Amino acid sequence: MSETLHNGSDTRLPRQVADAYVDDLIALDPITGTYLGVAASSGKLPDFSPAGRAAVAELARATLARLDAAERLPGAGSDAERRCARLLRERLTAELAVHEAEEDLCAVSNIHSPAHAVREVFTLTPADTDEDWAAIAERLRAVPAAFAGYRESLGLGLERGLYGGPRATATMIGQLSAWAGQDGDEPAFFEDFASAGPDALRAELDQAAAAATASVVELRDWMESVYAPAVEGKPDTVGRERYARWSRYFNGTDLDLDEAYAYGWSEYHRLLAEMKAEAAKILPGAGPWDALRHLDEHGTHIEGVDEVQAWLQGIMDEAIENLDGTHFELAERVRKVESRIAPPGGAAAPYYTSPSEDFSRPGRTWLPTMGQTRFPVYDLVSTWYHEGVPGHHLQLAQWTHVADQLSRYQATVGIVSANAEGWALYAERLMDELGYLKDAEQRLGYLDCQMMRAARVIVDIGMHLGLEIPADSPFHPGETWTPDLAQEFFGLHSGRPADFVESELTRYLSMPGQAIGYKLGERAWLLGRDNARAAHGDSFDLKAWHMAALSQGSLGLDDLVDELSKL
Repeated sequence: MSETLHNGSDTRLPRQVADAYVDDLIALDPITGTYLGVAASSGKLPDFSPAGRAAVAELARATLARLDAAERLPGAGSDAERRCARLLRERLTAELAVHEAEEDLCAVSNIHSPAHAVREVFTLTPADTDEDWAAIAERLRAVPAAFAGYRESLGLGLERGLYGGPRATATMIGQLSAWAGQDGDEPAFFEDFASAGPDALRAELDQAAAAATASVVELRDWMESVYAPAVEGKPDTVGRERYARWSRYFNGTDLDLDEAYAYGWSEYHRLLAEMKAEAAKILPGAGPWDALRHLDEHGTHIEGVDEVQAWLQGIMDEAIENLDGTHFELAERVRKVESRIAPPGGAAAPYYTSPSEDFSRPGRTWLPTMGQTRFPVYDLVSTWYHEGVPGHHLQLAQWTHVADQLSRYQATVGIVSANAEGWALYAERLMDELGYLKDAEQRLGYLDCQMMRAARVIVDIGMHLGLEIPADSPFHPGETWTPDLAQEFFGLHSGRPADFVESELTRYLSMPGQAIGYKLGERAWLLGRDNARAAHGDSFDLKAWHMAALSQGSLGLDDLVDELSKL
């Protein structure tokens, strides 16, 4: 930790306290350092053992103590300091609540676990020079210790009766087999990654990659022989108390979960009516998902993995060209974003990774192909408005661009999931409002994406809290939600293939409270825009509002509507 963190004479304001926290966090978490573009992090990995996680928690406690002092200083009441202080306190408090409930000891998931973090960071580690590859070899040598620390945490969880869900466990065992090159035709991840390195380091890289793969196998075997039998028969759902804690973590607010559940149903009914109208334009007399199945076979599609990657790049390039100067004002370095194909063996959902702090690594969208080579476009157009432009890329790259006006913390590690996912869903709606969904095919795909987010609110809250399905539901009215019912409901109300639906439900079970932030975050963004428009009347400038909104850094839903309404 930085020496000044415990120096009682230090007189830093909240933004300085927040940025000192980022420096200290990077020392404990080199994965965060790589996301930010810190070269010194490239050869290291975090300590995922109980001791390592305790050190991160202690840093949070010390920082909160520093923040108490900082908020009493002259100048701490400015808008810039106030926003940063509010975010820092809310985030660290939510993170400590998760840690103190020992959730670190049962972190099993198909998308969000220490093991996934280790694998994904290699796709972002600089790999341009021999020096870069020397650091990669060092990081590869650190993989066994990182996985051993993670396994130690899971083992302590078993001792204390804290269990990851059986469904997520089974899925993760399969993923680890794929990463080890033991499931299908894909090569071992670490060895395949290292094969692109320079000949001068070939022996060193191959040896380090082989050791990393061996540690994947070791973790897989332990989970299969020890962990899976121990969690067999345990619930996949978490109950209201744990769900509320995770909901605060992902959404930055203490939600009224029953009101949120009712809102999900209201959106379901609204979207279903719109989907029926669009489906009739495609296949008269057919329902929405019959029309989507028709589009799977007969709709517009892209053939080939390279071809879909280029096509997705074109969607983002076109959006930047058309929106810059009309609805946004973009810095040149924000205008660059790359389309990538995700490495195999992960979850089915597309995702985005932010640029490094100096933009030497641009923002990137990632498409998991799941072995496919033919890609219907109806569900990709609005998805790439969500992941790329004007969605995640414009928000997160703009935060990075204005980090010197905010704080490093607000622009990077202080992110609130529901803020970012809410903006990305708002971005999809914005493109619909602006007429970019050019035909019934694309618009039905957009509405299907919206319905997926409404269904997430329904099933995520419903199954974890064991709520009753309403009497006016066309699906099992009056019954109590279970994961099996949730998967059936989701499959019936989605144009996605069965493997995607299964992957999504496993994700919701292992990340309780995260999936609801898309719709609830979008609601916050829309309400903030409506309030600002009402306050300004005819003088309301949407472009100016967008840029001001995207330049204020992250906020939890507690604060987002209030701040957006003032712009």
